[in-house]
Amino acid sequence: MSWWWAGAIGAAKKKLEEDDAPPKHQSVALIVGVTGISGNSLAEILPLSDTPGGPWKVYGVARRPRPTWTEDNPINYIRCDISDPNETLAKLSILTDITHVFYVTWSNRSTEGENCEVNGKMLKNVLDAVIPNCPNLKHISLKTGRKYYLGPFETFGKIKTQDPPFTEDMPRLDCKNFYYTLEDVLFEEVEKKEDLTWSVHRSSKIFGFSPHSLMNLVGTLCVYAAICKHEGVVLRFPGSKAVWDGYSDASDADLVAEHQIWAAVDPYAKNEAFNVSNGDVFTWKSFWKVLAEQFEVEYGEFEEGERPALKELMKDKGPVWDEIVRENGLTPTRLEDVGNWWFGDLILNTEIPLDTMNKSKEHGFLGFRNSKNSFISWIDKAKAYKIVP
Repeated sequence: MSWWWAGAIGAAKKKLEEDDAPPKHQSVALIVGVTGISGNSLAEILPLSDTPGGPWKVYGVARRPRPTWTEDNPINYIRCDISDPNETLAKLSILTDITHVFYVTWSNRSTEGENCEVNGKMLKNVLDAVIPNCPNLKHISLKTGRKYYLGPFETFGKIKTQDPPFTEDMPRLDCKNFYYTLEDVLFEEVEKKEDLTWSVHRSSKIFGFSPHSLMNLVGTLCVYAAICKHEGVVLRFPGSKAVWDGYSDASDADLVAEHQIWAAVDPYAKNEAFNVSNGDVFTWKSFWKVLAEQFEVEYGEFEEGERPALKELMKDKGPVWDEIVRENGLTPTRLEDVGNWWFGDLILNTEIPLDTMNKSKEHGFLGFRNSKNSFISWIDKAKAYKIVP
């Protein structure tokens, strides 16, 4: 069975059988955005003994000091602000052994025009430092998302999109979109080195772990549930009726990492864009009960009428969170870092059309996740690392 066929259990967690052939070569990965929700999964999976293309040496880049919850990952941590071209060149150009780049970071600005400018420059800074200085560089993996099909957050519901399910061959929308900018930079830069290949990975909302992510839905909901439990109030659903009842999907962060590694080492996946989602659907009506059960908090059904947004509900809860952290001996965090309220409000109030994984399957990737099990496993991880009680 191929590594990326292992499916629901998690292909990356499978250990080598005794009769498996030993690794024949070494690869060197550069994860840009290693403390983010996708980067963290890559940092855990790439160093494992049975990861294809390995054994892997891993460099991880982030602008923050190395967080304590990454200390078990055997990576070479590099603190670098990739928005600064001089710092990026100084710190990354000396890493001449890189064979694969996994670009999984982004920066958020107030307008999409600014997002295009800033994020495009960040990616170009990295590639300018790496491509000319790494003679064995083989592949660049770029993670984007479903906003490729929906447009940027500022245009949600304001422009016509393609009819779902979304397929990778759909044309770009007529609007600014920093995902398009990133692709354009990628396509231009790979032409500068012969035989350098690329892949693009368009995820849905990601279920994963990172207290340093701008869009960590599971972590945000965990913090909300913990505050409701602490205050003895019902866990109310702050979103819309359409999202409560409708079908949603997700992308498990480990599955996304497996998908990126597959495309990096499988010749049949080169120079392609792929959707990456779990392969099933769920309703928030059912997952809200799961969330309530995990935190032993009273579950609330959807209620018609005015409902305050998470951003409004949580605006004065900083002292409450500090108390929860102190009383439960949690890892010290600030509420504004672990609760991405704007993102929770967006996801729980916006119907996100589904995509299809047919192209990935046709190219040989048959990995999947049970989204309910995925949801629970990431809640468990947030508890295990003492981010939430």
